[in-house]
Amino acid sequence: MSNVLKNVVAIIPARGGSKRLANKNILPFGSIPLIAHSIKYAQHYNIKHIYVSTDDAQIKTIAKDYGAKIIDRPKALALDDSTTVSVLKHALEFLKEQFTDVILLQPTNPLRPKSLLKDAYSIYTQNNLTSLFTVSRDYKKLGKINNGNFIPFNYTFGQRSQDLEPLYYENGLLYITSKELIKRDIIFDETSYPLEVNHKFAEVDIDTLEDLEYAKYILNTYNDK
Repeated sequence: MSNVLKNVVAIIPARGGSKRLANKNILPFGSIPLIAHSIKYAQHYNIKHIYVSTDDAQIKTIAKDYGAKIIDRPKALALDDSTTVSVLKHALEFLKEQFTDVILLQPTNPLRPKSLLKDAYSIYTQNNLTSLFTVSRDYKKLGKINNGNFIPFNYTFGQRSQDLEPLYYENGLLYITSKELIKRDIIFDETSYPLEVNHKFAEVDIDTLEDLEYAKYILNTYNDK
């Protein structure tokens, strides 16, 4: 697997200015800082090129301590409205190396099944894809409220949950994208391969203190098989 991934770079974007959960990327999660989980996940696959893109001194120190290299992100790309694709484009410009594909690992999704990257990259290469992202099925009965009335979106009143038309949500666990797509301001779109991952880890996305507490419960309750 490491030979297959030799032309791949793993990029972990982690800015310092979190509003809803201060310093979330370096908060303790399990026995290590939150961001370290994504670094160690990439290391599990012997990815040679693992970079953290950040503007924050503490994040830089922790990332280096866990074996990642640093991309100094300009403040203009560390704002509330900065896009992930702009961060990835800056990273590729900074690296100036001949990587073919980018693996995006978000630090707020620290829990991933161990085999996920292997399975995802096999699908990506065998099908000559240019982008792949992970999704999970949502079994909720969804609707809108219009003028005080609830209007079902994906079901009819009285319909059983098991009979719903399948709907999926982007879970944020993993993205694989070609360098050429990122140059065109695309990480994934309607042509990308949606890899279904139905695992409790897919429910973890840490942006608030409540998210963090739930993630700790998942970490302590479920394994990564």
